[in-house]
Amino acid sequence: MTDFGFREVAPEDKTRLVGQVFSSVANRYDLMNDLMSVGIHRFWKRYYVSGCVIRPGQSVLDLAGGTGDIADLARAKVTPRGRVLVADINREMLEAGRRRMDDRGSVAGLEWLQVNGEALPFRDRQFDHVTIAFGLRNITDKQRALKEMHRVLKPGGRVHILEFSHVSPQPLSRVYDLWSFQVLPRLGEVIANDRESYQYLAESIRRFPDQAALASMLEQAGFERVDFENLSAGIAAIHRGVRV
Repeated sequence: MTDFGFREVAPEDKTRLVGQVFSSVANRYDLMNDLMSVGIHRFWKRYYVSGCVIRPGQSVLDLAGGTGDIADLARAKVTPRGRVLVADINREMLEAGRRRMDDRGSVAGLEWLQVNGEALPFRDRQFDHVTIAFGLRNITDKQRALKEMHRVLKPGGRVHILEFSHVSPQPLSRVYDLWSFQVLPRLGEVIANDRESYQYLAESIRRFPDQAALASMLEQAGFERVDFENLSAGIAAIHRGVRV
């Protein structure tokens, strides 16, 4: 069994249920993150990519990257000879991302592929960077996905994870819980006509490993020089590691 929010479900059921959530919210994904972070996710993403130390000519795999935001920021750093591949398990998210990038005139230079993060269809030691933003908590077998990220990275390659995390100090944590479980689902119902998806997303954050636990999981997957940085008192956190 594994977690789907606060419910325990079979692993195959979680993959299906998460797919339903993101098929439902694909066209409102940025709105979802705006609601969950009060718009701060846009700053977090720029800060996150600026710390990836991506260089011209390098290759980047952006997992759970259907909206294209991270890939677009990475592409600006690898051009003109680099490669950025946007990978997501959900076709609707990929289609929404391609439409958004097309509207911006930014489709050129990005590759799009529907893949499962637990079984990446790439050879060993292929990428300089693997990025995943607000996607790891929705993967059923997170440890297996981390091992796959390690496998496809070149020696010296780096993994970069941006994810909602665990808040401190305690008074702020209580306010955040109130926002997550009382306000957010109601906003989802009113604005997006989808209370259940927003309820799941709030619950999934609470079930996600805390900062120290995720750092340990990265080390178990084979990464070295693992560290993390809290953003906005731990509402989100950036984890990084190196394949040696």
